Amino acid sequence: MPAVDELDLKLRIFMKLYRYRRYDTTPHTPLQRPLTECRVALVTTAGLHTASQEPFDDHFMSGDYSYREIPNTVDVQALTTAHSSTVYDQTASFADRNLVFPLDRFRELERTGKIGELNDRHFSFMGSQPAPGRLIKRTAPEVAAHLKADGVHVAFLTPV
Repeated sequence: MPAVDELDLKLRIFMKLYRYRRYDTTPHTPLQRPLTECRVALVTTAGLHTASQEPFDDHFMSGDYSYREIPNTVDVQALTTAHSSTVYDQTASFADRNLVFPLDRFRELERTGKIGELNDRHFSFMGSQPAPGRLIKRTAPEVAAHLKADGVHVAFLTPV
């Protein structure tokens, strides 16, 4: 991530004028069981999707607030990215998608008994959200409901 003074003028102005939001609560729930007994799902903001899914739309000025379901059986390296941020250097994630969506690493954790089991599906969002209102009010609660319905105990977030 570059320092603000390394950004081009347009982005520096955006960062200076952007109305950041403050949240007084943290959606955190302590574990009620050991990880070895937990069902785990991954959630990324890397803008990943499968080849058969519609890419995220980078033309929304306020950010694409939709999400994509990523099946647990996916070949991680076959995932495509449609991230719209101009300051997010994707070079490393192109070389190894596990840097932003560590599903192969979590498969290893499941195989070795470090976690109970992986959920059948995981979720991907677009990380560049200059106006996150619809994400906060609509799509994040939808995904939370899916995770709850799936019996997920732990959601591992990889923010980019």
